[in-house]
Amino acid sequence: MLAIIKKELKTYFYSPVGYVFIGLFLIMFSIFFYVDVFQYQSTNFEYIFYSGATILTFIVPILTMRTMAEERKTGTEQLLLTSPISITKVVLGKFIAASLIVLITEICTFLYFGILCYFGNPHITTALITLLGFLLLAMSYISFGILASSITENQIIAGVITIGFFILMWFLPQFNSIFTNFSLINLFSKFPTGQIDIADTVTFIVFTIICLLITVILMQRRKSIR
Repeated sequence: MLAIIKKELKTYFYSPVGYVFIGLFLIMFSIFFYVDVFQYQSTNFEYIFYSGATILTFIVPILTMRTMAEERKTGTEQLLLTSPISITKVVLGKFIAASLIVLITEICTFLYFGILCYFGNPHITTALITLLGFLLLAMSYISFGILASSITENQIIAGVITIGFFILMWFLPQFNSIFTNFSLINLFSKFPTGQIDIADTVTFIVFTIICLLITVILMQRRKSIR
C-alpha cells in the first residue's frame, strides 16, 4: 500500500493537480481571510473554515476525478487488478494520498493563524478541533469522489457526478429537515464552535468507509469478470 501512496503523491506533485488544488484553496481562503479580518475585524480563525468547507465542494473533484477513471482509460487498471497488491490496498492507498494533500493544505493555513495571533488571541484548541472536522469532511468528500471515479473512465463525468452529489447534499435540508443529518456540511458546522460531536464524527467515518467499501466491491466485480 505504501507503494501506491508514493505513486499517487508523485502523480499529484509531478503534475499540476496537487499544486492547483492547494493553490485554489489558499487563494479562496485568503479572500475569506481578508474579508473576515480586515472587513469585519474578526480574529476567529475557525470561522473562515465555514467558507473553506464550501470551497471543498468544488475542488475535491480535482483530486479524485482521475484516481480510478484514468486507470480505466489508459488500461492500467488491468495491471492493478492483476497485481499482487490487493484491491483494498489500492483503494486505500489512493484515498490516503489524496487525504495527505488536504492535510498539507491545512498545515499551510497555520500561516493565517500566525497572522491572527498578531492582531488578537485566537483559540488554538478551537482551531485544532475545526481542522479535525475539516479533515473529516474532506475525507468524506474524497471517498465519494473516488467512488464516482470508479464507475466511469471519463474524468469530467466523475467530477460532475461528485460536485452534483455534494451540492445535492448541501441543499437537501432546505427541502425537509429530516435530511439535516445527511448533509455533510451541516455535520461539520459544530466543529468551528469547538465541539467534537461524537455522532457527527462517527457519521463522517461511516460515510467514508461505506464509499470506500463500495469502490472495492465494484473493482472486485470487474476483476472477477476479467
